[in-house]
Amino acid sequence: MTSKQFDIVVIGGGIHGAGVAQAAAAHGYSVLVLEQSSIAAGTSSRSSKLIHGGLRYLESAQFTLVRECLYERSLLLKNAPELVELKPFYIPLYSDTSRTAWQVRAGLALYSTLGGFSTENRFKLVPRKDWDKLDGLEREDLQRVFRYYDAQTDDKLLTEAVMRSAQSLGAELQMPAEFIGAERSGKHYIVRYRTGMQKVECHARLLINAAGAWVNDVLNKISPEVTGLDIDLIQGTHIILEGTVNQGIYYIEAPEDKRAVFVMPWKDKLMVGTTESFFHGNPAKVIPLAKEKAYLMETLGCYFPRYRQITHQDIVESFAGLRVLPKTDGAAFSRPRDTLFHTDQTDDPRLVSIYGGKLTVYRATAQKLIDEFSFVLPGRKIVADTRNLALTPQ
Repeated sequence: MTSKQFDIVVIGGGIHGAGVAQAAAAHGYSVLVLEQSSIAAGTSSRSSKLIHGGLRYLESAQFTLVRECLYERSLLLKNAPELVELKPFYIPLYSDTSRTAWQVRAGLALYSTLGGFSTENRFKLVPRKDWDKLDGLEREDLQRVFRYYDAQTDDKLLTEAVMRSAQSLGAELQMPAEFIGAERSGKHYIVRYRTGMQKVECHARLLINAAGAWVNDVLNKISPEVTGLDIDLIQGTHIILEGTVNQGIYYIEAPEDKRAVFVMPWKDKLMVGTTESFFHGNPAKVIPLAKEKAYLMETLGCYFPRYRQITHQDIVESFAGLRVLPKTDGAAFSRPRDTLFHTDQTDDPRLVSIYGGKLTVYRATAQKLIDEFSFVLPGRKIVADTRNLALTPQ
């Protein structure tokens, strides 16, 4: 069994694991990432593919989160122009829409203010004469249509680009690598993993658990025992159909429960999502549920008449991912989206588990983590600033 010393070992090759690896390597730390299957194999390739400020988070007064999201969106538009594209978003309002025109206008005005009044944060009321250009959107009882801007990405390609950036700065990647367990020994963890038939041991001054839906499963393999946070796994399903929308992305609300649903172009087809259902069981076995597909088809048909006769057989593809949310009362849709760092102890933490998180702010999350826990690491020379690192497809 071989052994090597790292400043940081990261468990998980999703967007947060890749982001932490990039931030750590940019700070000059030695980094190893352990990924059990492939980059972005879990939720990081099964999201809504959006880089957005979180317009709906304004309703729950999460202003700091929205401002941070909008700032990070601007960085990604600058640093990853081939991977992140600004798109027009349309919000149609009908007489039974849960939000009135003045509420939407006020929200968009605040959204624009938090984003800094740049061109990418402007919004407008779409003139009635232009409604017939909106991809066959239901016109009966249509009262208003607002247009604003957010961005779309290929989440898997973006995660892969972040990981390549980390590797270019010196981070190491072991993949596939099965995490066997870790044991604290003084001021470091002894980490054991398997690659192929070989068992490997290394030492980490700081161990980062970025395993997403498997976060508590990873904690169960670490000693001394660290009690994980109580969480809910929330399943989000998307469906893909033939056809597309050409004008942009539509932000609509489901007639059943008034949740936000997006209708968007995706690789020359149409993608609709997402849902929110509680999930129990092995995260590797998450699959789209028939009731979720029906929910999305009903919502799509409500707004786009040409899709009212579709059946399950018309679905070209579907996928489901899992979000990690703190266990609280109330619907998943209304819960805070803050990212939580959970440690093994307070005075000399050597293990940090990441709970939650958003694709859009992966870089800021990683930077916060490195800044907060750098006091347990040796001094290193900073070699790059992640705010200025280009991200490109391979």
